[in-house]
Amino acid sequence: QVQLVESGGGLVQAGGSLRLSCAASGSVFSLMGWYRQTPGKQREMVATITGGRSTNYADSVKGRFTITTTNAMDAVYLQMNSLKPEDKAMYYCYVRRIVGSSRDFWGQGTQVTVSS
Repeated sequence: QVQLVESGGGLVQAGGSLRLSCAASGSVFSLMGWYRQTPGKQREMVATITGGRSTNYADSVKGRFTITTTNAMDAVYLQMNSLKPEDKAMYYCYVRRIVGSSRDFWGQGTQVTVSS
């Protein structure tokens, strides 16, 4: 059974930093990432990382956010620097496992609030 445990959200002033963590267990994963959602809007990709350590970022966070994972790919992190008020959202950890009928899993979400 896949389990995802997120931590690290909170309140920060504009220009500040936060680090999100997501511990993943229960399977072997080929893709991990972070998405975010604000009320009334669709969930959007923030950053993803593959087993080969290829990364992909939303244009709005390039140069400010960094996604990393462990050698075992059992956790994923999002270092967020130079935060802006528009980064305020619920952030969700996402993983895709290599095998299984259901391959996509989401964390419970962690709130990030950036004050101006």
